[in-house]
Amino acid sequence: MISALGFNSNNIYRQQKNEIIDQRYKEIYAHEKAHKNAAGSLGGSIVIEKDTNGIPVGGHVDIKMPVLDKDNPERTIQHADTVIKAAMAPNSPSSQDYKVASEAEAIKNKAKNIKNQSGQRLNLLA
Repeated sequence: MISALGFNSNNIYRQQKNEIIDQRYKEIYAHEKAHKNAAGSLGGSIVIEKDTNGIPVGGHVDIKMPVLDKDNPERTIQHADTVIKAAMAPNSPSSQDYKVASEAEAIKNKAKNIKNQSGQRLNLLA
């Protein structure tokens, strides 16, 4: 349809849709880039997920979760700190971001307990 001003309503719709897509993409990309930057080498690629209309609806960055290393708990603690920092890096962390941070925090606490126990054993032997 062409209006009295000579604009095609389909073109206006496409333009508005493209503006929405661009805006959503930028918002999601900035959120995921914050994760990626904070994760460093532990982070994977940025993935932007789109709905059936091609509109970005979410995204993610895979991150290598820490594994409890009983022989080197300090390494586990450092790894967990990086994961927590990466999960909480965006201005508005999502519920999934909080979940990842919580899982890393639990692993970190286990590593701290192991580290403290091994320190106590060394004190007893001295």
